[in-house]
Amino acid sequence: MPDPVAELYTAPPEGFVAARDELVAAAKAAGQTDRAKQIGKLRKPTVAAWVVNLLAIRRPELVDQLVELSAALRSAQRQLKGDALRELTRQRREAVGALVKEAVALATKADPGARGKLPVAEVEATLTAAVSDAEVAGLVRSGRLVRAASYAGFGEVPRPQLRLVTDEQPEPAEPAESTDESDDKAARRAAEAQRRAAERELTAARAAEKSTAKELDKATKAEADGEAAVERAEAALQKAEQARADADAALGRLRAARKAADRAAAQARRRVGEVEAAIEALDEEA
Repeated sequence: MPDPVAELYTAPPEGFVAARDELVAAAKAAGQTDRAKQIGKLRKPTVAAWVVNLLAIRRPELVDQLVELSAALRSAQRQLKGDALRELTRQRREAVGALVKEAVALATKADPGARGKLPVAEVEATLTAAVSDAEVAGLVRSGRLVRAASYAGFGEVPRPQLRLVTDEQPEPAEPAESTDESDDKAARRAAEAQRRAAERELTAARAAEKSTAKELDKATKAEADGEAAVERAEAALQKAEQARADADAALGRLRAARKAADRAAAQARRRVGEVEAAIEALDEEA
């Protein structure tokens, strides 16, 4: 039996609120108060999140493959395997591209009117973020995503032995030192330069992360406000549609009454004519 909540998240977002309310009403009618509360808390997904949810629920094996690839990619990053990292990065790009096409195909099939209007860039950014961030990957696999995700590029910090290109060059060894001592000092200076460069990069990354976190908070609040406004508008629209339906029904009744009155008036006119004709005939006989 299909999971009604899964069906809720695979249906086009414009019908989400009405479908959710129907599930809440059904749960209440069945005496499932807790379930009704849980369903009532479900948030409407954005269009991009809906497309990703559709992919996760309809083709979970493809999303699982992407997550497995991300694990291999992170392992290669930790081990600094250059060739493996480049190959896995290429595979990631190809896999994300293929998943985006599949997700768009599923969304277009579910809602033909969405053809050419889907936020493909947000879908791609979300799937790319799932490769780089295990938490995002878990949300994507759940099929309950409510908004698109993105990856800012501040993933796992490279290990200290990663070779960095810096402006600082090791000082030349003094001639009096032995070759081993010179090499040892040069190695230490290079390691220190690498550490300083890594610390500068980490400081810049933290500053950028803090700035983007603030922007994310603002955007998240604005999006939540927008979703609330849409839900209020949808509720108002439903009331307006019901009022229009009631008005249409009342108009139908008034039209029927007017037609009945027309028929009665016509009958009365015919009777008047008949009586007048009878009177005239009596007058002529007299």
